[in-house]
Amino acid sequence: MSSSTLSVLLPSLSILILSILSEATVPASKTFKFINEGSFSDGFYAPNEYNANYRTSNLRALPFMLCFYNTTPNAYTLGLQMGYQPSDNPINFRWIWDANRGNPVRENAVLAFGTDGNLVLTDANGKIAWQTGTSNKGVVGFQILPNGNIVLHDNRGRFVWQSFDHPTDTLLVGQGLRPGGPTGLVSRVSNVDGSAGPYSLVLEKDRMALYLKSKNSPKPLLYYTTGENPPYQGSIPTSMVFNAVPANSDAAAYELRYEFQAESNWTSMLARPKYNSSFSFLRLESDGDLKIYTFYDKVDWSAWEVTYSLFGPKEGLDGGNECKLPKKCGSLGLCDKNQCVACPRPKGLKGWSESCQPPRLPHYKMRANNVDYYKVVGVEHFMSGYTEGEMPVKVTKCREKCTLDCGCLAYFYEEESSKCLLAPELGTLSKVSNQSHVAYIKIPKYPK
Repeated sequence: MSSSTLSVLLPSLSILILSILSEATVPASKTFKFINEGSFSDGFYAPNEYNANYRTSNLRALPFMLCFYNTTPNAYTLGLQMGYQPSDNPINFRWIWDANRGNPVRENAVLAFGTDGNLVLTDANGKIAWQTGTSNKGVVGFQILPNGNIVLHDNRGRFVWQSFDHPTDTLLVGQGLRPGGPTGLVSRVSNVDGSAGPYSLVLEKDRMALYLKSKNSPKPLLYYTTGENPPYQGSIPTSMVFNAVPANSDAAAYELRYEFQAESNWTSMLARPKYNSSFSFLRLESDGDLKIYTFYDKVDWSAWEVTYSLFGPKEGLDGGNECKLPKKCGSLGLCDKNQCVACPRPKGLKGWSESCQPPRLPHYKMRANNVDYYKVVGVEHFMSGYTEGEMPVKVTKCREKCTLDCGCLAYFYEEESSKCLLAPELGTLSKVSNQSHVAYIKIPKYPK
């Protein structure tokens, strides 16, 4: 075919494709409108996770159901609920996906799916709070799949939009992340505030990483990583999938895995629950921990079980490493054996309480003549081991770097390696046996 013929055909082909897409509409019988009004679910169904009030819909595929829920009056989130109701247990439901996260709607808000194929959440005043952006893109139907994936599909069953591409703080079984993509996990602020919190989980080109966002740093702070060059033989992963697969064909037990899908298809098992783990989810918690919850529908109470915690105790092992959680001990605290044991102050270690705070620093630029430091021996920062810092650096040079950096609240120094780590957040300091690992916490120098 000549280039001139192709140039003539291409516009006609484009028009044909657009015509086909425009003609592919949602049948009127498949459209719906769900209004946020009426009484809340009660009795067997309330309260639930986060002590939320909620209104159920007929948009469901058990154990999943779309609902409007709120934790504060007249501020509603459209969320996907997960769980069965085996008896009168009121806390068997978990919120595993939010549409309008951080942008709540009010009473009489409307979720509508029209003939144009766009799924739209409109507030009571008519303002669009959230939408899939799939108007006139060939969508002919809406489904909640048995795995909890909400999909808008075309007439060939292909997904035009899916909730699995837009996670909030949770991954369901079969759901994954892509390296460098916009679809990492972001924690909630708290059980009351469901908007985006400071912690994030992302898949990078050679590792999984957890970060804390800090107001004192232009970049988020790394507090955990799987490390570079995991054993998938040098292949670059294309995705990380949270999965649950049978241990073997005869066993009822299941394994929970990450799958780094690359040439070698390397997998890493996280946990092995006692029962079928098909209904499990992985969540980045509001405290920065990463947990797996597994639902067991054959019990009449406590049907959800924590089957894995990244920083908590592991099955068959004692302890855990909760002291590496950035805010385990609030904005400042010394942690030992998973307990907050002291508040590091200029005059020594005092009893820890939630009132323990970093020293208040002036807003003007710190200089050597108006800044000082106090020393805490035998401690490490939550970034230690995951952030390189600088080495070798003399301790005086490390001090100077922190002094001239307005965002630096302390510097951590390892004397045996001359490693210097500047910390824009204090948070939890972990007690270690090595007395050459020292923290120097910045304080203002007052004239005598």
